[in-house]
This record gives sequence, C-alpha cells and structure tokens, in this order.
Amino acid sequence: MVHFVGAGSGAADLITLRGKRLLEQADIIIYAGSLVNKELLEYASKNARIYNSAEMNLDEVIEVMKAGDTKEIVRLHTGDPCIYGAIREQMDRLDSLKIEYDVCPGVSSFCGAAAALKAEYTLPDVSQTVIITRMEGRTPVPEREKIHLLAAHGATMVIFLSAGMLRELSAELIRGGYDENTPAAIVYKATWRDEKVMRCTVGTLNETACKNNIKKTALITVGNFLGDDYSLSKLYDKAFTTEYRKGVEQ
Repeated sequence: MVHFVGAGSGAADLITLRGKRLLEQADIIIYAGSLVNKELLEYASKNARIYNSAEMNLDEVIEVMKAGDTKEIVRLHTGDPCIYGAIREQMDRLDSLKIEYDVCPGVSSFCGAAAALKAEYTLPDVSQTVIITRMEGRTPVPEREKIHLLAAHGATMVIFLSAGMLRELSAELIRGGYDENTPAAIVYKATWRDEKVMRCTVGTLNETACKNNIKKTALITVGNFLGDDYSLSKLYDKAFTTEYRKGVEQ
C-alpha cells in the first residue's frame, strides 16, 4: 500500500495526526528532500528505509514502490500533495501496476503563508476569490493562465515557484491591472523555524527580495486583503438572520 502524505507547510508539528501515524508505521519512506522538513523523518521507525526523491526520477520512485509490494510505503510530499505535487503521474503508474494507494491531505504552504501574515485572503468587499498560480518558467503554463490574464480579476493571488522571477512577475501583474502600489508580501519558508515575512508592494517585489537575499522557497501574495479597508462579515452581524440565530433590529 502506498500512502501519499502531505507533510504540511514546514513546521514538523503541522503534519496531520493521520500523516504522523502513517510515517510511524511505514516500512519505506520516499520524501521530497528539496522541500520537506527533515525533522519529519524523526517520526519514522528506526527500521524504515528512507529515500530522497530529489535525487530520483519518476521511474526510480516507481521501482522503489514496486519492490516494496508487501510493505507500507509513504510518499511524503511538501504541503498538500494536490498543489504542484506531481502525484497524478505517480498514481497513474500505480494504477497500471495494480498497486493500491491513498492520499492523506496536508496543510498547504499557502495556508502557512496566511498564518505568517496574520491575514485572511477572503475579505468582504475586497476579495472573495483566491487564485493559486505560478509564473511560467522552464515548465510552461496554458496560454489562458498567463499571470496578466489572471491579474485582471483583481482577486487575491498566491504565487508559487516564482521567487526567482520577481521583476517579470511585477511587470505581468501591472500589465494585468494591479497598481504598482497594490500591497504584496513575500513569505519565505512559511512556518519553518527560519520563516521570514516581507511586506512590500507589487512594484517593489524584486527590490524587496534582493534586499533580503530571497531567491527560492518563498510564496508571493498579492492583493488588497493585505490592506486595512474591508467590510464586516454578515455572518456575525447582529442584524443578520441565519439558520441558527434571528437578527436583532437596530
């Protein structure tokens, strides 16, 4: 059995209880060594065989899974494996080999970044939509998902895998309609011990990253959710009637 496990956003104690239990019981662990906090491997049994997938290609990962056909195997991915986790290709290969698997969700780094910022992505009358995306680099993005087209919505944006392209990112965001003074933030290694939060604007993203020597392992957040103006929610408005509470006339 192969268990795809979300390692969480960084801090070792942010893995789920289920994920921790699966790590403890695993005979084989294949972890994304370039991104996963190695402190998580302290949960592993002393007899577990551990492989670093940063040094492996897809065929090599699958070969380890095939060889462990009677074992409990954990494939440990950073954050939640559904976001930039490259798990579909692994699951398809396991399907073809008739190897069973399941998925244990984790805390994505975009949630960790919001926690680090002490921010709420969805504020009434500011943004009710979160766009999770990345800049086009060595891996292309579909034409309809270019940053400037997504920026035209004016929604909250969380941009992965783009810390090394911030000059280009700023230009694309401004091209799409964001003002250069729109609030932005760079969150380096959200929830890790060496987490760093840098607040800036769309126009100063690259300058801020250079000043702080940030080149990778950082999320970029963009939008007026980082500002001070918003409306209070209707849910807790005393005049608002819900299924559980009758509103009080003012």
